[in-house]
Amino acid sequence: MRPSLDRAAVIFTAALALIVACASGPSAAKANASAQPPPPDDSQPDLELQLGQEVYDDLKGKGQIVATSPLYAQLEPIAARITQAAQPKYEHPFKFYLVHQTQPNAFSTPGGNVYVADALLYFVKNTEELAGTLCHEVAHTIHHDTVTLMEKRQRLAAREVGAGVLIGPTPARILALGILGRLNSLGYSRDVESRADVTGSDICAGAGYNPWGLVWLFTDFESANIGEAPELLSDHPSDERRVQTLKAHFKKYPGTFASFDPNAASATPMHVPAERAETFVQ
Repeated sequence: MRPSLDRAAVIFTAALALIVACASGPSAAKANASAQPPPPDDSQPDLELQLGQEVYDDLKGKGQIVATSPLYAQLEPIAARITQAAQPKYEHPFKFYLVHQTQPNAFSTPGGNVYVADALLYFVKNTEELAGTLCHEVAHTIHHDTVTLMEKRQRLAAREVGAGVLIGPTPARILALGILGRLNSLGYSRDVESRADVTGSDICAGAGYNPWGLVWLFTDFESANIGEAPELLSDHPSDERRVQTLKAHFKKYPGTFASFDPNAASATPMHVPAERAETFVQ
């Protein structure tokens, strides 16, 4: 069961307030009077890394992170090429993990971790669809979309929190709970999703994968009979607009995209084992 979004948003607000208070010091006047320059950036803990670690620890505690699986043989080569293309755009190393989930899904967290549901590898029809999904999630990380989204929710919930005081768990832990409560569908806006699509298509092209795979994936999800829509399709049923945005992007930059075949018949089929013997991170 996922935590209540409203409760997570309220707790998230209090956590951000505490972080700001700690970063600001006892008072602005005292800080100005000291006339001391701020410490170097690397002296401060990185919030995105903290959030990413908290989410990792939670998934690990639930026994969902896959340590060994034959599916890594399909995932790792694709992830390596995507990382090579995307890493210069983000300050922390990208890491890809399989997680055991029944719904085909993938999601990224602040700090560079990308989680891929084992069910997704059985859902996608080809390598390009999987690469498109991963590139979309990497793009969210590059854009810092998760933190930005939580900050927006913090502002909306601020009036409910007032001057509440947070006691107990660390601020990063509380913020991570807000993310964990919405991993399958973070509720990004249509513009944010489209921007991740576009940047993701650029990353796919840079990695040598056909960016049309993301378009094909939209079509497959549209016709599939699955339960909860994955994060990638959190804007459903507006996927057609996102497809049109991608097609317009491909047309605008023929030097990058004209060499890629839009016909799904040109795709590289996925070959995954019928049985998945998995062990989990302890």
